[in-house]
Amino acid sequence: MNRLTPSRIRSFRKKVYDHYRTHGRDLPWRRTRIPYRILVSEIMLQQTQVDRVIEKYSQFIRTFPNFTALAKAPLRKLLSLWQGMGYNRRALSLRALAQQVVKEHRGRLPAEPDDLMRLPGIGRYTAGAVAAFAFNKPVMVLDTNIRRVFIHEFFQDREGVRDEEIIPLVEKTLDKAEPGKWYNALMDYGAMLKREAGNPNRRSAHYTRQSRFEGSNRQVRGLILKSLVVATGLSALQIVRMTGAERERVESNLLQMAKEGFIRKRGNAYSIGRG
Repeated sequence: MNRLTPSRIRSFRKKVYDHYRTHGRDLPWRRTRIPYRILVSEIMLQQTQVDRVIEKYSQFIRTFPNFTALAKAPLRKLLSLWQGMGYNRRALSLRALAQQVVKEHRGRLPAEPDDLMRLPGIGRYTAGAVAAFAFNKPVMVLDTNIRRVFIHEFFQDREGVRDEEIIPLVEKTLDKAEPGKWYNALMDYGAMLKREAGNPNRRSAHYTRQSRFEGSNRQVRGLILKSLVVATGLSALQIVRMTGAERERVESNLLQMAKEGFIRKRGNAYSIGRG
């Protein structure tokens, strides 16, 4: 690792900002400072590709323009709009978060990461990202793209790089005057490195491949919800036919999804859960 001198910091920032000025992505959530809209984008971006989020983000904001509207969202309408995003628990967590913000914070999102982390579905990264992008807080943020940048720039000959080694560098190189702009620049530089530098994150001690979607339980659950968004009061056998999945897998997932509140059962018929 190179020694982190003031000169090295300036050089690093210049490289990242130069790339951002030329190749920065024009993303809809970067055109706003409204905390609600930035929060929605961050929840959507969890484990979902940017291109897919772009397709859904604007429609979601039009349909649920603020915390009050989202807090009152009918579950079937919410899940219908979320279709194609995957990880549908995020939609339930986002609505629960909106309900808590309306009830406890009068519809205004807290600005401090510690307060944000008390809300449903918000972990350390999302809390830091919302604080930086929505409130311009100079907090530490580390995601997969940012990790990629620091491994590429500061650990070029290393394997097994740990986040504990990266975090101090993120903190020392942070542009405290414009943290949101800086993190956007880092993320775009990291996205470029994934395409053009063989994904330096493979040298991270925390690197894992995302599990295969095709044939997974995630896919089966998604197909079940898609069926119940289209029609209500379906039997397990009807859902099996509509999804094309094995009956045993459909039935076990129906049981689990009912426990989680996604769906409800009346007699032998399944529907999207209440609310």
